[in-house]
Amino acid sequence: MFSGIVEEAAKVVNLEKDQENLHITMECSFADQLKIDQSVAHNGVCLTVVKTDKEKKTYTVTAIKETLEKSNLGLLETDSKVNLERSMTMDKLLDGHMVQGHVDQTAKCIKVEEADGSWYYTFEYDKTKGNITVEKGSVSVNGVSLTVVNSKENTFQVAIIPFTYQLTNFHTFEVGTVVNLEFDIVGKYIQKIMAQYMNK
Repeated sequence: MFSGIVEEAAKVVNLEKDQENLHITMECSFADQLKIDQSVAHNGVCLTVVKTDKEKKTYTVTAIKETLEKSNLGLLETDSKVNLERSMTMDKLLDGHMVQGHVDQTAKCIKVEEADGSWYYTFEYDKTKGNITVEKGSVSVNGVSLTVVNSKENTFQVAIIPFTYQLTNFHTFEVGTVVNLEFDIVGKYIQKIMAQYMNK
């Protein structure tokens, strides 16, 4: 379980294909604190640490075929910036919202607007997959817990403050950038219950 509060945007230093899997090696400031089998969210995707190198401050995770197909991790290149968050502990404040680390689908950035020091990003997603946003509801974009504004049938906006812009990989986004979305878990349960009720 995660909160959507990104710790840093770290750099990909190596990518290695292994049949249909992809081994991703990251360089980050807390790599020397990680242990094998620990969970870390990468652009909102929960992956397990399989190797660490404390001297080089790197660690490696493995993404399987399904993960690569359903997220933007298959688009990574060497030097790509990836949002990282370690899993929550019971003594942490839930500053964001409940994020599972299970990406629902990807979306495309279709507009970037600067607004007196902040930024508005508009994302478009495939509505046929059954996901929705609600005005002022929560959504995870590349693992960042954000509040939805201008919620439409298949688009929504988020507002990014300078701190988040610099800390996360939002500063690399441009029109056409593909991002990972995880929709609010409470909203997904309500939507499923209502769909079952309406089908009776």
